Amino acid sequence: MELNSKIYVAGHRGMVGSAIIRNLEERGYSNIIYRDFEELDLRRQGQVEKFFEEEKPDYVYLAAAKVGGIHANNTYPAEFIYDNLMIEANIIHSAYKTGVKKLLFLGSSCIYPKFAEQPIKEEYLLEGQLEPTNEAYAIAKITGIELCKFYRRQYGCDFISAMPTNLYGINDNFDLETSHVMPALIRKFHEAKINGDKEVVMWGTGKPKREFMYVDDLADGLNHLMLNYSEEIHVNIGTGEDVEIGELTQIIKEVVGYEGEIVNDLSKPDGTPRKLLDVTRLKDTGYTHKVGLKEGIRRVYKWYLETKNNEV
Repeated sequence: MELNSKIYVAGHRGMVGSAIIRNLEERGYSNIIYRDFEELDLRRQGQVEKFFEEEKPDYVYLAAAKVGGIHANNTYPAEFIYDNLMIEANIIHSAYKTGVKKLLFLGSSCIYPKFAEQPIKEEYLLEGQLEPTNEAYAIAKITGIELCKFYRRQYGCDFISAMPTNLYGINDNFDLETSHVMPALIRKFHEAKINGDKEVVMWGTGKPKREFMYVDDLADGLNHLMLNYSEEIHVNIGTGEDVEIGELTQIIKEVVGYEGEIVNDLSKPDGTPRKLLDVTRLKDTGYTHKVGLKEGIRRVYKWYLETKNNEV
């Protein structure tokens, strides 16, 4: 991938897409193209085909997707499977037709079976039942992996896939109704600090363990794979380290500077006990994450403070 190669980042407004662009620019790439939704609806085959025919990108990062939390996945499963299937099928097929040199498809760790052995290896895909609450989204993402695999087999396309762990970082979603655990906790502790609340209530025992990766580390890893990986099997991207949710809350409490108590609501469910990716394949390519959990949380909280007066 030359510094003047034409690079298309689909999903450039999202947390991941914007991080990919930041990392590409830091590496010296300047010929980066993208389109807003109003200009290009990736669900519409005709629009996507026209865009690829006119622009003819050399490299493609497929980070665009319809995403949401458990409530959204449960409420709108038809939209989640349709929108994501159309986005990935349209882009992958147009990339093949216009001779894109390399494409990287971004999936999600929710593709793995609900009760997969820990840590989760790439080979565990399709070996068990999916988590019902995000099944529609997971099936769409699995299809994207398979599309890349079969276009590689039949047409010789250099299309690869990467599966990230739980992500957090700049441009995250801090809406308490729709956000994931990390930004929700940051906002919850910040507001408790500002309001002078004596306690913050957390769901469950705090014993489940989760893996978290700073999104700029993910972007760095994706760009590393674009330059150094070309295999059929997808690659897990994570830290290979996990933390108890209870410990995570203590770290966030310290970073935010909240001095009240943490109270566990034991009537609420814990969820899956553990969800950790095996990142051996990633490390074998020569990549290891750089930003530690506490440092990453500090960076996100600083960004949140700088932007909290805007709509977050």
